[in-house]
Amino acid sequence: MLVGCAPQAKPTETPSATAESSYNASYESPGGMWMPKQMASHADTLRRLGLELEPSELADPLSPTLASIVSLGGCSASFVSPEGLVITNHHCVSGSLQYNSTPEENLVEAGYLARTRAEEKWNGPTSRVYVTQAFTDVSERILSGLDQIADDRARFDEIESREKALVAACEKDRPHLRCSVKGYFRGAEYYLIEQLEIRDVRLVYAPPKMVGFYGGDHDNWMWPRHAGDFSFYRAYVGPDGKPADHAAENVPYRPAHHLRLATTPLEKGDLVMVAGYPGTTNRYRTADEVRDTVESLYPYQIEMLEAYLGMLREVSELNEKTALKASTWIFGFENALKNRRGMLDGLVKGGLAEDKAALERELRAWIDAEPARQAEYGQVFDQMRALHDERNQTRDRDRAFNGLGFSQLLGTARLIVRMAEERPKPDSERDPTYQARNWSRHEAGMTRLSHTYDEHIDRGAMALTLRRALAKPEQNRDWLALVFAGKPVTEAGIAALVEHLYGGTKLADEAVRLELFRTATTESLAKNDDPLIALALALRPFEKALEENEKRLDGAFSVLEPRYIAALRAYSDGELAPDANGTLRITYGTVRGYQPTPDAPMYEPFTKLSGVAAKHTGTDPFNAPERVLAAIRAGHTGSYAAASLGEVPVDFLSDVDTTGGNSGSATLNGRGELVGLLFDGNYESMASDWLFIPALTRGIHLDIRYALWMLDAVENADHLLREMGVEPSIEPAPAAMSAR
Repeated sequence: MLVGCAPQAKPTETPSATAESSYNASYESPGGMWMPKQMASHADTLRRLGLELEPSELADPLSPTLASIVSLGGCSASFVSPEGLVITNHHCVSGSLQYNSTPEENLVEAGYLARTRAEEKWNGPTSRVYVTQAFTDVSERILSGLDQIADDRARFDEIESREKALVAACEKDRPHLRCSVKGYFRGAEYYLIEQLEIRDVRLVYAPPKMVGFYGGDHDNWMWPRHAGDFSFYRAYVGPDGKPADHAAENVPYRPAHHLRLATTPLEKGDLVMVAGYPGTTNRYRTADEVRDTVESLYPYQIEMLEAYLGMLREVSELNEKTALKASTWIFGFENALKNRRGMLDGLVKGGLAEDKAALERELRAWIDAEPARQAEYGQVFDQMRALHDERNQTRDRDRAFNGLGFSQLLGTARLIVRMAEERPKPDSERDPTYQARNWSRHEAGMTRLSHTYDEHIDRGAMALTLRRALAKPEQNRDWLALVFAGKPVTEAGIAALVEHLYGGTKLADEAVRLELFRTATTESLAKNDDPLIALALALRPFEKALEENEKRLDGAFSVLEPRYIAALRAYSDGELAPDANGTLRITYGTVRGYQPTPDAPMYEPFTKLSGVAAKHTGTDPFNAPERVLAAIRAGHTGSYAAASLGEVPVDFLSDVDTTGGNSGSATLNGRGELVGLLFDGNYESMASDWLFIPALTRGIHLDIRYALWMLDAVENADHLLREMGVEPSIEPAPAAMSAR
């Protein structure tokens, strides 16, 4: 059985005939991030674990439960009121906090509470709430006849053309919808997904950083955890109820359904389900791909992240404005760095890379045992390896070149150059990224740049990218020569080059970059004296060659990868869960602790309010706000305490299967009620993106009772509690009120 590469649907334990709780105690999650349509096959297991909903409720994306689950375009969230109130993680709103912050009013540190609708702060032009409306299987329409196309690049073009046609037909005369075609099982299946795109999203509440990210990077990916990782947005639409750009006259969106908060206490062993939009997993990667990742990709990414974090911390010392804008970058890079280190530890020290290789050897042996299987699947591994080897020939050069993407202004110049190249084409022939449906998105990004751009950060990123590339001059000679434009390609020349690029550019001016994006032609840009535009033009042929080669390789993989998946399916004796791809999924398990090593003590699944105070040191990252400490000292727990704990729970563990993108996902009980928010995983299980580890994989969730206690005992946010159907039960302590 290929655990993590094969069926994940059935537990190995036999259910107890005497008590449901004993079944839950022996149950061990086999993993799987399931498409809604797959949930029917899990009905018996879910009922034994405590599901009280009809299983069909989990199979229909338009059911009251799943229709409440939304995407933020990188994080997950859910509606929790009939007035468009959205709950998600605190770390998912960090961009909105930074967008609305100034050195004089630093919301990133202090948090924010809107006590009236008028005080709710717009998140900016790129913020979105996506509400999934439909899934349609279009596999036949995408895949039919592809194996008859001999040329790899032509095959890629045909797939892209079919996807664009499906999207265009889906969105025709429906401007409120955002449609996309997503591949599943490495391109063996395709689905057309329709989503309502809400474009006016506003910040309602975010706790202080030392609540939402209590413990900082020290506690990140660790247990026990005491983070209040929750926040609220509100979705707004036009007066006609349809999505509209931000405007004063817009009104709260009224969703068809919203989640109810749990009415029964969550306990150890209880069934929990997580519904959200997980980003990317690698369960169906080959052993060769795992080896490439272990030996090359992750070590490179770790070194790169360390270097850019050093630069960001250095420029943060320059002034408060730069420090504020760098803070969101630093958080993201620290999180990614810890993740990559944990992935590498799990794959190497934890032995998962070898486990993957052993499982693949089993599959290959099964193929080799039968001539018909050999004829069908026997060459697929070698053919895929050959393509990976070809890609790897320029791997280091391509990674170094891609480092230029850290410069926001150069990215803007490259976008303008590419738009000038694509605009004259018929829309159906444009690259999908530059079709007319995306123009307003690009403009929104250029507008938002006025709030996020910092010259010190951008200059630092450009200089660091060039220094890193110069460390290996032979492999980067071609593109570095284009950057230096005839000047000596030397370390000494970097400072002068950066000064030339940023001292002469006008792209920091929003009006200038928008005008160029909307009207520039390739000919007019050639006459433009902006040095970043000139650099983008000089880089374009090199960039285009990389794109062309990547499309050719993707076209070649498009007929091999489905054959690989077909072999896995034929070998397996149960249902496969597709890798995460940013679409709506459901995973389930039980509330349970874990033992990180055989000789370590067992971790209990709940942390408590007293642990927040116990960790407090008065210095970052354990500097809890005084009003929180005052509320804890007051001892008023209202209706939020757990009888089994004797106090208010903060966070909890479960053995669900999740990954990046699941942040903010609703955690539901057997009734489909909200009991928490998924916000992290444990360090020991990071490599489960590659191979699920039942004994160690744990999701870390905010307990909704802590969020409600914060709103009630600390923030006196009775209006939000009542909007969610909760009657306040704590009189705020005077000390807590005065500390606000």
